Amino acid sequence: MPQLPNYVCGEWRQGSTVDHSLIDPVTGEELATVSSLDVDVGSGIEYARRIGSTTLQTLTYQQRAALLGKIADVLTAHRADYFDISMRNLGATEADSAFDVDGAIYTVKQYAKLGQDLAGKFFRDGSAVPLSKTGVFEGQHFLKPMGGVAVFINAFNFPAWGLWEKASPAILSGVAVLVKPASATAWLAQRMVEDIIRAEVLPQGALSILCGSARDLLEQVREEDVISFTGSSQTAANIKTHPNVVARSVRLNIEADSLNSAISGPDVAPGTAIFDLLAKEVAREMTIKAGQKCTAIRRVLVPREHARPLAKAISDRLATIKVGNPRNQEVKCGPLVNRVQQASALAGLGRLRNEAKVMFGGGANLQPIDANNNTACFVQPTLLFCENPLQSKAVNEVEVFGPVATICPYGSAKEAMEIAQLGSGSLVASIFSDDPKFKHDVVLGIAGAHGRIMVVDTSVGASHTGHGNVVPSCLHGGPGRAGGGEELAGLRALNLYHRRFVVQGSPALIAEISVAAIEASALYT
Repeated sequence: MPQLPNYVCGEWRQGSTVDHSLIDPVTGEELATVSSLDVDVGSGIEYARRIGSTTLQTLTYQQRAALLGKIADVLTAHRADYFDISMRNLGATEADSAFDVDGAIYTVKQYAKLGQDLAGKFFRDGSAVPLSKTGVFEGQHFLKPMGGVAVFINAFNFPAWGLWEKASPAILSGVAVLVKPASATAWLAQRMVEDIIRAEVLPQGALSILCGSARDLLEQVREEDVISFTGSSQTAANIKTHPNVVARSVRLNIEADSLNSAISGPDVAPGTAIFDLLAKEVAREMTIKAGQKCTAIRRVLVPREHARPLAKAISDRLATIKVGNPRNQEVKCGPLVNRVQQASALAGLGRLRNEAKVMFGGGANLQPIDANNNTACFVQPTLLFCENPLQSKAVNEVEVFGPVATICPYGSAKEAMEIAQLGSGSLVASIFSDDPKFKHDVVLGIAGAHGRIMVVDTSVGASHTGHGNVVPSCLHGGPGRAGGGEELAGLRALNLYHRRFVVQGSPALIAEISVAAIEASALYT
């Protein structure tokens, strides 16, 4: 089997042993291996700082935006290859691959566009502050790109988008990137990096990849670096408390677990158009990427009188979705990425079944199309019904990272908000209703516990971007168990890769330093 090489210090380097084997989750075929043994991670990070970031920061934001435009062109040219890798290594359907690959390309293009008018090299933050009665001494805040490297420790489910939604604002900021993709699905990220390196789009050191184990990665970061992590809350806690990360106060952005909700208003009754929109969206969110999305709907909060009709409507839609080998064009829901994820999802489903009744699925009679259950990693789309969500524990604490959701009946808007907040912090909630008061009250009532709130009413119809779709112009992140991080949101994402400082001195000095600066208000427009 081929071993995916790492790219550090401007060179392709093989590890000397096997850390992990990548498999096809449908056939069980081994596709490749990864290893980082004997790769000098410390030298790789130092090279990225000293060569990559230093060179990038000789350019303006506008010039770096042009580099992103070239990256988008390279990725677009190899799109078909990425779809093939996604199908083979992730068991992705064409729609799943588009969600990841096309989402990545779109995000790069958006940041290329956002930076095209930023001709400076750093930002002036606000107006000068007088510090003397005579006006001869004042203070001015600035935002300057950080001098280190952006270290990305990414999740297995979005190897393409997960790389470029982080890398686009980092490169636009002038900060070199070292990505550590999840080993199980590293092939797609590795191939994208390889294509960019071979196209010679970026300066040396601006983009590096470590495909195998992270090894001593966290021991090598310094105070001028940034860590951005996406994954489990347990791993996030390990990173937060790593002695070197703590001692150096390394900047850290985390996106972790999330029990996202769809909340139906009391007016969303069977037979209404918005009722059908909700049923369609829940079924779609359960099955796209086989539910392996941090933004997927896990709990569906419904007025008690409409809960069972909605459960039936969703179940009817799930019954039409064919599960199996994504090589078959009729298949709309593929497998989980490997046996480990399958076992974890089935264990979580078992815990949910202690508190909720299966309305559809459950796995006992699953017969995937063009696949053998003995070698494949399928979990049947499963809808559950929890009679008493306020008194339930697992329903509000266990995130099954697969095609599983639970109907949660509620008696009042206040009760719906209480159930939503039992998730202890989520990335996204969606509200389906035409009731102005319900929408207003729920939006403000749950805002403190959610990073993004999507509201769908009749005026919006099917034009919304989707509960689970993360768009580069809007915030991605959430409080509490969701990690407390913030990504994207247009140019606001650049804040993560900049250090704010203040200069105190004469107006002449402040004016001279400000020559190459852009007004920081550009970050929020």
